[in-house]
Amino acid sequence: QVQLVESGGGLVQAGGSLRLSCAASGRTFSRLVMGWFRRAPGKERDFVAAISWSGANTYYADSVKGRFTISRDNAKNTVYLQMNSLRPEDTAVYYCAANFDGGSGLATMSWGTAWWGQGTQVTVSS
Repeated sequence: QVQLVESGGGLVQAGGSLRLSCAASGRTFSRLVMGWFRRAPGKERDFVAAISWSGANTYYADSVKGRFTISRDNAKNTVYLQMNSLRPEDTAVYYCAANFDGGSGLATMSWGTAWWGQGTQVTVSS
């Protein structure tokens, strides 16, 4: 019922910036909690950031806090991830995710039944 398509990935030098976009289809976007995850080479998928359905609340992994910013535009059915001060360890496939609000807060919500995008590659050179 929800289709997510990521874009904006690419190759960037360490210290540079990228902005990822996730376009959603479906009529329930404004009611969905949105998140970004990433999978680095040889590692498991890791949480990056999440934003509440209203956009009022955000939550970030410690590894990206202060460097990445998640935002959303419900009128455009789009969520963004602004990535600044990129490091080689940020290299990964980045995935957009959507889920219903469980009411327990962004830091503790489950993403096990979320919808997922296909991912976009981000490569940061040293």
